[in-house]
Amino acid sequence: MKSIEIDDDLYAFIASQTKHIGESASEILRRLLLPEDGEIKGASNASQPDESVQTTPAPVATATTAASAQKAEAKPATKPVTKAAPKTTAAKAAVTKSAAAKSTPSAKAPVKKDVAAPVVTEIENHNKDDIVGMVSKDALSTFTKRVDQFLFILSAAHKLNSDTFENVKSIIGKNRTYFATSKEALLENGSSTNPKAIPDSPFWVVTNNNTAKKVNMLEQVLRTLGYQPDVVETVVSRFAPEGK
Repeated sequence: MKSIEIDDDLYAFIASQTKHIGESASEILRRLLLPEDGEIKGASNASQPDESVQTTPAPVATATTAASAQKAEAKPATKPVTKAAPKTTAAKAAVTKSAAAKSTPSAKAPVKKDVAAPVVTEIENHNKDDIVGMVSKDALSTFTKRVDQFLFILSAAHKLNSDTFENVKSIIGKNRTYFATSKEALLENGSSTNPKAIPDSPFWVVTNNNTAKKVNMLEQVLRTLGYQPDVVETVVSRFAPEGK
């Protein structure tokens, strides 16, 4: 048994391919990458219903032969054949229900991971441009590292919108949380998230991402806080004048 490391989004995709409870990642990959194994198993499973269907017409053939030999017995022979059909249908219905019951838990299992989404308080856009004055080019030039400029802008946004800054916790990725009120909450996404405290605020943010991702996060933060598109563009262009 070999061990490999995979990204979170790839793991989520593998988990979404689960067909039954208890199916391991190795079994899922084998089924996806070696479909011939699945075809052999499917063929063996498909043969079982065929046998049950073939056994039903046997009485019909016997009844037909008896009917041709003795016409008086032909009518009673047809009654069991007519009743056998509902039994076969009922058996198929029972199999369908049991299969549906088994497949339902496995289909819902991967979804549980994304259920607990943060509640977002809707904020109307405002006409404030106060952050433009705080996040000036001169202010940003005092920081030599891009991550420090990133934290400075977030700190200014919190200072000007402390009552609604809680809403930035709704900004999340596919398999990670970007903002939290504790370092431990962000470390649950992995030890490489490199969480840092936003100055003069109770919030923390992940910083192990490139400039393009930081730009995207700043855009989402400013929009969430209700800033107009032109204000968002001005602040972001000062942070990354070379663009994304």
